[in-house]
Amino acid sequence: MPTLITSPTIIEAIGNKPKIIREFIGRVNSSTKTISIAKMTSPAGWEEPGQRPEFDEYTLVLKGMLRVETKENVFSVNAGQAIITYAGEWIRYSTPNPEGAEYVAVCLPAFSPETVHRD
Repeated sequence: MPTLITSPTIIEAIGNKPKIIREFIGRVNSSTKTISIAKMTSPAGWEEPGQRPEFDEYTLVLKGMLRVETKENVFSVNAGQAIITYAGEWIRYSTPNPEGAEYVAVCLPAFSPETVHRD
């Protein structure tokens, strides 16, 4: 039987500025451990510590630009573009541009504070 998700849960974000995480599907909002789907709204100048997560992350940028850093590269992911990062890789996200960014993040398996392994 289908499960209707009527609203997201706001989850506290890590970083130097307030970022809004609206989890629609995941460990918190739907008790789903296999996948998480969240809409992120990041302000200009937001950045978080690096991480080495135990999950793959699929990110679709809706507005603005999301900077994605790895040990080897820096990617500017613009509105209408997407990026895939893989479990075990060091990664760091930020939104340095004046307009910030809005994006959807899908994590397999679902995001959890215990499996993100922040610096």
